[in-house]
Amino acid sequence: MKFIHTSDWHIGRQLHNQSLLDDQRHVLDQIVSLAKTHEVDALIVAGDIYDRSVPPANAVALLDEVLNEFIALGIDVIMIAGNHDGHERLGFAARQMQASGLHIIGPLAPKVSPIRLSSGSGDAIFYPLPYAEPATVRQQLECEASSHEEAMVELLKQVQDHDSQGLPKVVIGHCFLDGGSESDSERPLSIGGADKISPKHFAPFDYTALGHLHGPQYKGAEQVRYSGSILKYSFSEQHQNKSVTLVELNAGSPANMTLLPLSPLRDVRIIEGALADLLQQGVKDPGREDYLMVRLLDKHAILDAMGKLRSVYPNVLHLERTGLMASNQQLAIASDHIKKGELEMFKDFFTQVSGDPLNEAQLELITQALDELHKGEAAQ
Repeated sequence: MKFIHTSDWHIGRQLHNQSLLDDQRHVLDQIVSLAKTHEVDALIVAGDIYDRSVPPANAVALLDEVLNEFIALGIDVIMIAGNHDGHERLGFAARQMQASGLHIIGPLAPKVSPIRLSSGSGDAIFYPLPYAEPATVRQQLECEASSHEEAMVELLKQVQDHDSQGLPKVVIGHCFLDGGSESDSERPLSIGGADKISPKHFAPFDYTALGHLHGPQYKGAEQVRYSGSILKYSFSEQHQNKSVTLVELNAGSPANMTLLPLSPLRDVRIIEGALADLLQQGVKDPGREDYLMVRLLDKHAILDAMGKLRSVYPNVLHLERTGLMASNQQLAIASDHIKKGELEMFKDFFTQVSGDPLNEAQLELITQALDELHKGEAAQ
């Protein structure tokens, strides 16, 4: 059994109000090509298909195009709802589409429904677990789960108890594993760390295809893996290398995993420097069309800095005046000190240098010295 594990497509997402639909179409076309090249039997999408529960019409149209290509190639698709998805909307008509090889799991059901997929090299059993709040798991499974971890344990009991007849077991989930590396573009599942789940619960299975965290990574064991998102969805992800995971399963053998890199239409980068230097280097920059955050180090005011940058880098999405902010902070501190007056400034200085405040004799002495200086200035 050979399949591609991917997740976190977030179709319809914007980056600083810039639509990413063309960028998403570009990488989704690559995933279709990779599936053809590697002759995979299935595509697994581990949640966050859309970026919001009510996706725009053009996002729905793009997903329809991509899924139609996979089904036309005879590649089975299993998709689960993530925390960004509208579970009921995503799962509409799912039962009718199963016959075509498209398996969409939206809302959580009381019983996990195993999906058996066949291939020339062997079969495997897939267990789709859509994202669900602990309260939903309590209601559907009639259990006492009060945390995300307890909820997942209850769901995995069904997977462990199911007789796969010796075939490999693949769990598909959307959750936050304890110790996972986060980025700014992931929506928290819960506040205060209550969303974290120990990776040990997934150890008994041949492979765990996870979604939610946007950086490709594994936790606990190499086969407990996040594929990561298909694009960089925040500037905090600028150093991540996006990919999908090619998985090969054979009964009785460990999963074989290969990362297949994705090439974006435009990269997401942070650049910094003085305006004149950036304008000069931008003329020859092969990535001038990339989505950029620019940190200007100039310490003086600049008229229409964004307009000047966009004349060279058309997709500057965010501008930070790092140099000016640092200068303003220093000026604010200096201004604050001046307002205090000489005596208060000296008292602060003395305390910082000696570690102790002025005693009464010292305070009297410095007060007299300042008075004499003021009288001398007045006389002049």
